Amino acid sequence: MSDTTFSPAHAGADPEAMPVRRIIAFLAMVFGMFMAILDIQIVSASLAEIQAGLGAGRDEIAWVQTSYLIAEVIMIPLSGILARILSTRVLFTVSAAGFTLASMLCATATNIDQMIVYRAIQGFIGGGMIPSVFAAAFTIFPPSKRPIVSPMIGLVATLAPTIGPTVGGYISDAMSWHWLFLVNVIPGIGVSIAAWTLIDFDEPERDLAKTFDWWGLLGMAAFLGALEYVLEEGPANDWLSDRTIASFAVIMTAGAILFFYRAFRAKVPVVDLKAFTDINFAFGSLFSFVLGVGLYGLTYIYPLYLGSVRGYDALMIGETMFVSGLAMFLTAPVAGALSARIDLRVMLMIGFVGFGAGTWLMTDITADWDYYELLLPQILRGVSLMLCMVPINNLALGTLPPERIKNASGLFNLTRNLGGAVGLAVINTMLTSRDDFHYARLAEAVTWANRTAVDMLDDLTRNFTADGLSGADAALNQVTGMVRQQAWVMSFADVFWVLTLLFAGLAIAAMMMKKPEAAAAPAGH
Repeated sequence: MSDTTFSPAHAGADPEAMPVRRIIAFLAMVFGMFMAILDIQIVSASLAEIQAGLGAGRDEIAWVQTSYLIAEVIMIPLSGILARILSTRVLFTVSAAGFTLASMLCATATNIDQMIVYRAIQGFIGGGMIPSVFAAAFTIFPPSKRPIVSPMIGLVATLAPTIGPTVGGYISDAMSWHWLFLVNVIPGIGVSIAAWTLIDFDEPERDLAKTFDWWGLLGMAAFLGALEYVLEEGPANDWLSDRTIASFAVIMTAGAILFFYRAFRAKVPVVDLKAFTDINFAFGSLFSFVLGVGLYGLTYIYPLYLGSVRGYDALMIGETMFVSGLAMFLTAPVAGALSARIDLRVMLMIGFVGFGAGTWLMTDITADWDYYELLLPQILRGVSLMLCMVPINNLALGTLPPERIKNASGLFNLTRNLGGAVGLAVINTMLTSRDDFHYARLAEAVTWANRTAVDMLDDLTRNFTADGLSGADAALNQVTGMVRQQAWVMSFADVFWVLTLLFAGLAIAAMMMKKPEAAAAPAGH
């Protein structure tokens, strides 16, 4: 392909002009990352259809999500050393092709066991694409192009999981659950061909394979895989009181000890933790962790409310959630322009304040809230996510030297995914405990001494009796259901209060940071 440059002027007039070949290669990588992240959430709104199609049990179907997440969270930090050994070209091509093949296998699954295995393969192989994009963005593009590139990858990283339920709802409603996976095939083939043909960012360092730390890999897989399982299954199974979860907690602890020991002692560790000695990377990773709490937490809690309280189906949930995705898309260019013009700390503060404002509005939630009551909080969520994501990317990766980017991008993306896993576990635990608390308090008030409650019970009894039903029993069941629903909604409000306080604290922390210094341009640009 021609090395025509992506510049309005001749290459000689612009030393930072980018070859068109690299622009197209990067766009293909971004699309591959979009597919990998989208597939985390694309099945979330259609699990009931997959469950029915495979004849799976209620407990088994959750593993369609869990197996993908466990496998992906192991691959993401591993991708740094693999990219160095194999080169970005080979790793990304293998990841894209393998992800496409695994998607085809998922569509052919005839039972839940096959689906779980295929989803784990899909998550593990697809996880190699995500950090590669972040690494490429901050090594092949000069700093002057980051106001364009950073919003692009920020948009994909936040938009894909947000619109996942929307896309999944439309696909399963219009066709069948098989197409949740088949839609990846044609784009996946195109991405694989483009990656192999166009990527020329680096050369393989095959000598590193001779000193590869297999014990470190074993420790990391045990640590991260068991951690993801404990966080996913803990809230529903009373944490360590469940024997299986307790066993995985032991595996997690042993894996963590082995992993961190090898990380500091091995000649070429599977994950180089030295990136955290860079203060900007450390702060950026912390913010990425908390952003994962907000991103994945709200992507979970909004559909849960709409489905369990409002009775929405997958398509209706997807249409309601689309507002946040649209807000992100429209904000991306604005966020890019702002990142080049204002202090990144101020931009972060605005984003965190906006996110906190959106969750604060949700603290008044009732069982009657619908699309229009959720509209402004969702717009604030979408806008704020983009205003946070762009400076966090630049802060964490933009000041690192190019040779450390591959490893650091894996760690950076891991923090966001772990933030999401921890956030979901805490949210689920809070919802359960606060639901029980509020139900007990409300039940104490609904007694024969409460005149209002007695009058309501009498009215309901008369209505049910007039309809030919057993009046007293039906009325009592109705009141119990109303109390249970009210307690459930109040537990949602409590979660939104905690998220509000969390992001308000982050807004203060953002202004306490040192102003990051501009990075030097990578060699060769």
